Amino acid sequence: MGFLVNNAPIRVNDAPVPVKRQEQAAAVQGSFGDVLSVQFSKHANMRLNARNINLSGDQLSRVEDGIGKAYEKGIRDSLVLVDDVALVVNVKSRTVITALQHGSDHVFSNIDGAVIV
Repeated sequence: MGFLVNNAPIRVNDAPVPVKRQEQAAAVQGSFGDVLSVQFSKHANMRLNARNINLSGDQLSRVEDGIGKAYEKGIRDSLVLVDDVALVVNVKSRTVITALQHGSDHVFSNIDGAVIV
């Protein structure tokens, strides 16, 4: 499984996952892509690649559920924690802004809520 590199779509178990960039949306293929509505910014994709973070289909589904819960609570920008991965998400656009894994101390700013899924 990989993430957006040189404009190639994210892949989960060799199935493309939709990645909507500000310029254009990647093609959605397969039933998994039809269900998933989480988007990854260019910056988030670079961080996922640089930090060798690979999210499973189950984890992506849980992230999507977490974004839905954040939306219901009126959160605009949320920290979504899934297992040992932290994602900063713009809830309205359902876009992951950045990502990192458990490790040294981290400070998150410009968020108004957090969801643990």
